[in-house]
Amino acid sequence: MNNAEGYSAIAHVYDIFNGDVDYASWADFAEECFDRFLPARPELVLDLACGTGILTAILAERGYDMTGIDLSPEMLSTARENCPESVLLLLQDITAFELYGTVGAVLCSLDSLNHLTKKGQLEKCFSLVHNYLDPDGLFIFDMNTPARFEREYGKNSYQLEAETEDGCAVFCNWQNDYSEKRGICRFSLSVFTEEEAGTEIYSRRDEEWQERCYTRAEIEEKLKSAGFEICGVFGNTNFKRTSKTDSKFYFAARAIK
Repeated sequence: MNNAEGYSAIAHVYDIFNGDVDYASWADFAEECFDRFLPARPELVLDLACGTGILTAILAERGYDMTGIDLSPEMLSTARENCPESVLLLLQDITAFELYGTVGAVLCSLDSLNHLTKKGQLEKCFSLVHNYLDPDGLFIFDMNTPARFEREYGKNSYQLEAETEDGCAVFCNWQNDYSEKRGICRFSLSVFTEEEAGTEIYSRRDEEWQERCYTRAEIEEKLKSAGFEICGVFGNTNFKRTSKTDSKFYFAARAIK
C-alpha cells in the first residue's frame, strides 16, 4: 500500500487528533526563511503533501498564491473544505508531480518526506522540487530525526480519544514497530468512529503506513546532488541550533540553476 493511500481511514479525524500542531508557527518559520534567504518574498508557493490543507490555508490568507499537492483523495477533500477557493489542489504523487510552471518556494511539513521509504524516492522528489523552483527559489521542509525514531517511535503504542464536531466519539489504537536494522517504522492504526452521537455503535477502519529514518548527512547529500545549496538546518521553527536529541530537522535550501 502506498503511504498516502493509507490516510483514508484517518483523514476525517486527522485534524482532531493533531490539534496540538502549531501550523501558524510553521508558517511564521517559512516567512522568516523567505526574509532571510530570498531577496523578496515569493508570490507562488507550493505546499507539497499538503494533507488537510491547514498550513496551505494559513499562507493563502497571508497573501500567497498557493498550490497544494497530495496523493490521498480523502485528505484533499478535507483540504478543499479548509482552503479558500483560490487555492489550487492537485491529486498527485510527490515523487511524480507536474506543475503548470515554476514557483518561488516549496514547503513540505509534518515529516511527510519520511514517508518516502523506497530506494530513490527521496531523490526523485528533490529533483522535481528543484525542477519546479525558480532560480534561487527556496525549499523548506522538516523531517523526523533518528532520535525520534529510536526514542519516541520504537515499539510504543498509543490509545487516542477525541470527539467530532457533531459529538460522535472517536478512538484510535496506534502501534509502532521500528526496525533500526531496516531503518523503517511501521505504523498500524485502527480507527473507531461512532455512527451517531450517543449510540455507542462504531464503524472500524484499519490502515498502515511506514516511515524511513534518514540521517542529516543523507538528507544533505541528496539535496546537494539534486542541485540545492543548503541555507540552514535547524532544530525547531525558532531557528534553534540542531542537537542529537532533536525530534526534527528543519531545512531551508536554495535551488541553484
